[in-house]
Amino acid sequence: MTHTKPKLAWLGAGLMGNPMAGRLLAAGYPVRVWNRTRAKAEALTSQGATVADTPADAVTGSDIVFTMLSDAEAVEAALSGVALPGKTLVQMSTIGPGENRRLAGRIEEAGGAYLEAPVLGSIPEAKSGKLIIMAGGSEATFAEVKPILACLGPEPRLIGSVGEASALKLALNQLIASLTVAFSTSLGFVEENGVDVNSFMEVLRQSALYAPTFDKKLSKMLEHDYRNPNFPTEHLIKDIDLFKREARSLDTQALEVLLQLYGRAQARHEREDYSCVYDAVTKRC
Repeated sequence: MTHTKPKLAWLGAGLMGNPMAGRLLAAGYPVRVWNRTRAKAEALTSQGATVADTPADAVTGSDIVFTMLSDAEAVEAALSGVALPGKTLVQMSTIGPGENRRLAGRIEEAGGAYLEAPVLGSIPEAKSGKLIIMAGGSEATFAEVKPILACLGPEPRLIGSVGEASALKLALNQLIASLTVAFSTSLGFVEENGVDVNSFMEVLRQSALYAPTFDKKLSKMLEHDYRNPNFPTEHLIKDIDLFKREARSLDTQALEVLLQLYGRAQARHEREDYSCVYDAVTKRC
């Protein structure tokens, strides 16, 4: 028996959304794509996508709707006035646990199903289908969507109810922000004192302190070239702020320092990679 693939609507064809939608098209799914800047959506037509003029147009006739947008405000704007009864919304943007729960409540009250599915990884992983996908929602909704998510990441994982996956995602992004500042501080100290950077990295790699992200960002920091970002600084700032607002019972004073450093770096390196925080740590900006 031939099984017809579900029709998909994809809202958001930016740095991550474009390659992710491309993988679904390559897997044979019919995809209607909408993006606020139409040209970014049109870049997917060569792969078989249909470009929609509005989110409502993209959703019409679809079975499952995906959102991969910058923040909760963008998600709310895209879904405003869009009818979703009988459809499944897979919300993949990085937004707060509370924001996901509120949105899930509205979708389910209107007769739709909801799954949050934030991802860990950047453009290379999006292109290769190696994203780490964390889902929050019911087991039934996850089972329905899992074969599609498997086109984007090898092992989609159901973390728990709505809000738990987005909390995990923010916890990981906070770690990215903190690790990058910590590494920048050590690297800057090593350079300031004339220690050979290769020796520093060789010892670091042999220790329990090492994280692969250090090597991924090292050349950008040493060359002070943060163009062609996999993860723009402005997005990480948004996530640090989200974490700070959602973490009501924690002492988040350290995050104030992170926000100051990344903010200073962003002012100098607009829309560039978040590793530019090295220039803020070393007082180049």
